[in-house]
Amino acid sequence: MSDPVRFLTAFSQALSTLGLYGDEHPATLRACETAYRHLADLQAVSSKLEFTFLPGEVLFGHDLVPELEGWEWSTRFSQSAVERLEVSGPVESEHFERFLGQAAAAVGLGNGQSGGWQGGDASIRFGRVRVAGTDHRAETERLAVATLAYSLREERDAVGWLHQEAGSGAGLQIAEACAVVESLSLAMSGGQAMVLPLLQLKEFDQYTTTHAINVAVLIMGLGEFLGLGAGTVRAFGLAGLLHDLGKIKVPGEILNKPGKLTAEERAIVECHPAEGARMILEGEEPLDLAAAVAYEHHLHVDGRGYPALHYPRSAHHASRLVHVCDVYDALRTKRPYRDAWTSEEALDYIGKRAGAEFDPGAVTAFVEMMQRWDKRIAPVDPDA
Repeated sequence: MSDPVRFLTAFSQALSTLGLYGDEHPATLRACETAYRHLADLQAVSSKLEFTFLPGEVLFGHDLVPELEGWEWSTRFSQSAVERLEVSGPVESEHFERFLGQAAAAVGLGNGQSGGWQGGDASIRFGRVRVAGTDHRAETERLAVATLAYSLREERDAVGWLHQEAGSGAGLQIAEACAVVESLSLAMSGGQAMVLPLLQLKEFDQYTTTHAINVAVLIMGLGEFLGLGAGTVRAFGLAGLLHDLGKIKVPGEILNKPGKLTAEERAIVECHPAEGARMILEGEEPLDLAAAVAYEHHLHVDGRGYPALHYPRSAHHASRLVHVCDVYDALRTKRPYRDAWTSEEALDYIGKRAGAEFDPGAVTAFVEMMQRWDKRIAPVDPDA
């Protein structure tokens, strides 16, 4: 990854985290520090920098950045007041933090002022390229919706990286996970109506990554359908994204085994809820809700499921909702040991198990959402 790409990736993640948590949150401060560090690395080569954002393309100076072709944030920047980003000299960390706040406001993620050129003659600033009368944003409105709704390659790669980092012992990267949720939220609400962009599985080895994104999308859609607040929807989305984190500890030959699992193999698989909850709670910023969902998403309302509880209790509301989303996407995905089910077959299965495996209220809401929003489900091939 080149230095310009590292900086822009960290910059967009900092904006997402700021919009999700606010400017005083530890995750925001860490994301800001990371972006500032990558900016310093870039300025070590050249103190004067210029980025131009076009729909689906980024220019660094006068050169296209091929690694960022189709980057969703370039479209978002180009349609806001961040068509151009310029760095003309040394940038103090405090100024960079103010700059981030103004940029977040410009793209609709903050409460500061936006529009025109930010910062006057400041050493880092953003603004629009075109003067009044030559603005191209209205011409690309339809493209922006299509890009945000139907391209999730970066999100899939980011979740894969999150799993690799956690599996290597580096810990759960909370800021990056939150940035993925923010990006998915943008993809879902890019048009006039909510869209559910669900990734299609291309290779069995990508199942854990693809499934995590689909469950996050489904639970956020269900949260919207139920009228939950934006903060709650995103918290549920983060929990959905991380619900199967423990599966990174399960060998691939077991996860992708075409035949029936042995008792020993099933015991290994059934350890993943506790493993996932442990990894989430051991992070620098423990996420109680996400840990609860990771631990509880295989519990049944009739007391069965796993892990076995010493003292029977009801699972968290979010866990019961994620359970339905989890099973639906699993059934809808082709696996080595069976073909994918149709949506009707999956919904019928879930409906018949309401009150035994699934919470009846969660089932009713999910089935109604899927039937009402049938035309809003967008199958996504991230490699297309």
